[in-house]
Amino acid sequence: MSPVLSLFASLVGRLADLLQPLFHTSATAAAIVLFTALVRLAVHPLSRAAARGQQARARLAPQLSELRGRHGGDPERLRRAVLELHAKEKVPPLAGCLPGLLQLPAFFLMYHLFSGSRIGGEANELLGHSLFAAGLGGRWADALEAGGVFGPAGSVYLVLFGVVAVVAAFTCVRTRRQFAAAGPARPEQTLPGMGAMARVLPLMSFATLVTVAVVPLAAALYVVTSTTWSAVERMFLHRDASAAGSPATAG
Repeated sequence: MSPVLSLFASLVGRLADLLQPLFHTSATAAAIVLFTALVRLAVHPLSRAAARGQQARARLAPQLSELRGRHGGDPERLRRAVLELHAKEKVPPLAGCLPGLLQLPAFFLMYHLFSGSRIGGEANELLGHSLFAAGLGGRWADALEAGGVFGPAGSVYLVLFGVVAVVAAFTCVRTRRQFAAAGPARPEQTLPGMGAMARVLPLMSFATLVTVAVVPLAAALYVVTSTTWSAVERMFLHRDASAAGSPATAG
């Protein structure tokens, strides 16, 4: 793990050097935001595929409900039938998970990079960098101890919490609307557990607040940037999907 962390630390340091003339003492924080944007840009093709897959799965919902009604007593046969349907319609079952899964290594690298005092046997100099008054290796608890909720470091977290809350509320509203728009016209088409999912899933976006509060600030910046990117990306992807489907609907 140390060689990987050393390489990652070098990458963050080089990005910070490039951004230093613009962001001065917050150049490392800006480098983390830029790195996150580059990661999201790299997985964007998978995000597009995931959005198309979500649209396709919504289209297949009545057929899936029919399969559950037909093979509900035989889980293995139901599993095979669902896989066959996905293969026939060319809908990858796990496409929606891939963008998130591929981002996990980057997040864990950021977390470990700003959690350890040493990298490759040498002092971790990145821990001395900050975003305004908040150290990139510190956590919200450290900011509270240093000056309270409205102290210099605490204020940085308040801004991050505010951004996360706005993005989470936006995502929650959009998710609820998508569930409502995709809802089956007849009660017998309702999938098992869909009602509970429709109530709980939109609220999951607020869990990011907890993550931001407990991880090092550098990792929190990664999470906030990635979450904001996701919200904007989904808005445009689903808008494009709706625009692409409108001529067929009109016809």
